[in-house]
Amino acid sequence: MVQHVWERAQHSRYLDEVLVAADDERIARAVRGFGGRVRMTRSDHPSGTDRLAEIASADPATIFVNIQGDEPLIDPGAIDAAILSMNDDEAVSMSTLKKKIIDPTDIVNGNVVKVVTNLAGDAIYFSRCPIPYERDGRKGVTYFKHVGLYVYRRDLLLRYPELRVGPLEEAECLEQLRALENGYRIRVVETDYESLGVDTPEDLERVNDLFSAMAARFSPEPHA
Repeated sequence: MVQHVWERAQHSRYLDEVLVAADDERIARAVRGFGGRVRMTRSDHPSGTDRLAEIASADPATIFVNIQGDEPLIDPGAIDAAILSMNDDEAVSMSTLKKKIIDPTDIVNGNVVKVVTNLAGDAIYFSRCPIPYERDGRKGVTYFKHVGLYVYRRDLLLRYPELRVGPLEEAECLEQLRALENGYRIRVVETDYESLGVDTPEDLERVNDLFSAMAARFSPEPHA
């Protein structure tokens, strides 16, 4: 799965380098086995952002992208869109993605994180609850789910592990709220990419079925 993520990230036009941050030598061996670059990190990081902050502390790059290792179908175009959004405003410290919700059950699903933005495209809030609220049953409200890919400026990333954990992050268990609660702006870019993270055996089976379907679609027809 990590190899699929790494290979798709290689197709991004704006990533200068792709590496895997790992805290387990078994992962490191697998990455080296398919020709990827790996960097070992501490094993006590509470989140992927904290792990990336360790990488940033020894790397002079100005922009870092946190791509989840369980997104084997990650869209390189979505990665590029998030990176490019950082060029518009130097005051924006982070960027991420949102996807229009099509399935109504996702709106009330607490495992699907929703996001609302202001008119400039910056995040106002992330929540596991349905936001915005449809008062009086009004129709026509568009809901967006958050796609967990993050782009950081280095200065925020280095400060992140020391930022105060606020009551909103504690209530929602969403680490991106730490940046908002501490006054940082997060630009949110709409994408058509449908996130397919692998968190359960059922998720893995679904992704394997998709890969099998893709392989069958693009395999050459047998000669008569």
